[in-house]
Amino acid sequence: MFSTLILNAQNLLCFGTCVVLFFLFFNSYNKFIKNIKIVKTMICLGIESTAHTFGIGIIKNRKILANVKDSYTTKKGGIIPQKSAEHHVEICDKVIKKVLEKAKLKSIKEIDLIAFSQSPGLGHCLRIGANVARSLSILYNKPIIGVNHCIAHLKIGKLLTEAKDPVLLYVSGANTQVIALEGGKYRIFGESLDGGVGNFLDTFARHIGIGFPGGPKIAKLAEKGKKLIEIPYIVKGMDISVSGILTRLKQLYDSGKYNKEDLAYSCQETVFAMLIEVAERAMAHCNKNELLLGGGVACNKRLQEMAKQMCKERGSKCFVPANEYLIDNGAMIAWLGLLEYDTGVRMKIEETEIKPYERTDDVEVVW
Repeated sequence: MFSTLILNAQNLLCFGTCVVLFFLFFNSYNKFIKNIKIVKTMICLGIESTAHTFGIGIIKNRKILANVKDSYTTKKGGIIPQKSAEHHVEICDKVIKKVLEKAKLKSIKEIDLIAFSQSPGLGHCLRIGANVARSLSILYNKPIIGVNHCIAHLKIGKLLTEAKDPVLLYVSGANTQVIALEGGKYRIFGESLDGGVGNFLDTFARHIGIGFPGGPKIAKLAEKGKKLIEIPYIVKGMDISVSGILTRLKQLYDSGKYNKEDLAYSCQETVFAMLIEVAERAMAHCNKNELLLGGGVACNKRLQEMAKQMCKERGSKCFVPANEYLIDNGAMIAWLGLLEYDTGVRMKIEETEIKPYERTDDVEVVW
């Protein structure tokens, strides 16, 4: 009798467990399907304005409909935050009109979501993008979401390549970081201790009088360089340092004994080797076999060559998106906005304050 009751109880328990699991699966499946529908049907407009670039991108169904930008430049000197912000104000209407035309949309009314770069970046510039996003959100009654610029670089790279779980070597003006997803956050496993490599190149370019942005101009000079000049090589564990290298390069140039071409060549070979070393160390530490490049400096062909060679020797894969999506752009902001919105992230206007100093590893990954 008791054995029969126990057997019935066990059968009932098994049945109840199956019912619970079914409902859990059903709810998860419905949520998954719902999220897929959001990605497929929503049109997101993303606004990028962290530094000298004001860009807007539009994405629908994982497809980039349009990606337009306009950048502040100078013939001499570097970026002046206030001047860059004034540039963004002057051209924002033109960029909005152009991106809608390219996307073949009649007006903002056809947009479903407004995303903008909320962090990190130059406060003067971030405010312009945030104000444009808030204005569009209020005027057209559209949901708004602010995203992290650094993570957006990684996400657009994954969208446009076959990378699954890469280490991101992110090299831009103010940011130089080696990033990977671990424990629910994009962790910074290595970085520059005293300034981004992009700013380092811009500063050296300014010192030798070739203007801003300096990276592409340094790259052209380096192609003509023939002599590798010994300069400091500074790697500290998983981090690098560039301030001492900059000081030495200035000293060598001011001595009048070395030409710009050889100095540019030596600069690139040394600093890029440092970047590849810490990227490889991060790949080994995280046990990952994919490297993804991101950031404006990653447009440099020599850096790409060194990254691909390292990955080839390791039996790993190296992914490099098109230059249009390596540099700052609105499409990456739109894509991350969609991903976050899909997982339930919502923002009120009063929650869209800019965060100029937010780090990549401050962001909790829920998407």
